[in-house]
Amino acid sequence: MKKWLVGMASLSLLLSACSSDSEGEANAEGKDNSGEPLTMVWYPNESGNELSDARDAIGSIVEEATGQEVEHELTTDYAIAIESLVNDNADLAFTGAEGYVQAKERNDALTPLAVPSGPSGTEEDALYHSWFAALPENMEQYEDGDGEYALDNFEGKKFSFVSPSSTSGFKVPGSTLVGHFSGQEGYEDLEIDQIAENGNVFSEVMFGNSHQGSAVNLLNGKADLAAFCDTCLDNYVEVSEGEENTPGAIYAISEDAAAPFENLAGEEFGILSATPVLNAPFVANGNTLSEEQIKELQDAFTSEEVANNESIFLPEDSEKSGLFTKSADEQFVVVEDAWFDPIRELGQ
Repeated sequence: MKKWLVGMASLSLLLSACSSDSEGEANAEGKDNSGEPLTMVWYPNESGNELSDARDAIGSIVEEATGQEVEHELTTDYAIAIESLVNDNADLAFTGAEGYVQAKERNDALTPLAVPSGPSGTEEDALYHSWFAALPENMEQYEDGDGEYALDNFEGKKFSFVSPSSTSGFKVPGSTLVGHFSGQEGYEDLEIDQIAENGNVFSEVMFGNSHQGSAVNLLNGKADLAAFCDTCLDNYVEVSEGEENTPGAIYAISEDAAAPFENLAGEEFGILSATPVLNAPFVANGNTLSEEQIKELQDAFTSEEVANNESIFLPEDSEKSGLFTKSADEQFVVVEDAWFDPIRELGQ
């Protein structure tokens, strides 16, 4: 199988800095014993009704560790979640790696709280996958002469990304595309922000505002190609042909899939590539949480009790919707900020 080249491209931060130094100083001691609820913000991908039990299970960890109520802030746009962190309007968040990197650039008090591990129970395989996808009946047109899928054949198509702040729905696929096309005549100066503009590589570019939304753009024919990730579609799809996370695999929307797929049961898409991506972090805001609170939360998240909590790490055969699954030794692990440097390096 061909390795897809990931180019080193610059990513423009789309959001301007507007956090308040005075507010950060006022909250430096955190919300210990203040009686104020803690705010946890969620991306659109995790804001659906079908994940309310999973969000509540995470909220319970926070409440038990801190003794403070948790209020969940649900969003319809990645930028809203990032702004909440940057402007100290959120204490905690579940973001992608790219969203964390962007927010950290503007609010240095942010720190990774924990990430879900891989099957080994460590950060070594704490990965998910970014997909390029097409409708099954169109997959053949993206093949090269050897029967493998070629990025060359993406040119001129209508493409759907997730959000400019999405790791697996923009940063990784965008860098892959820049790395490939910048070596071709006419694209020598191509940068990742230009990938998102109509008339450069693609005839039309759109954003789904969530991984689910990007998949819907593909399924309803608005886009010829789309980028989205495996874990954000897990609750809505099943493999109908091939091996999961491999080029050529076909996925179908499940009969009981929740919104936005409720009218798309049985519709299929195929995988053209699957690129490993660093797992998404829970993020803590050091301007609104004290060091002691953050340590208490890290201890709670990485406890054996949480690792064995089936409301958080669903058994593989569970029919419930959730954020994480348990196939082996999955658990939450603490990582340092430097763990996200590979994502930063994609923008250099």
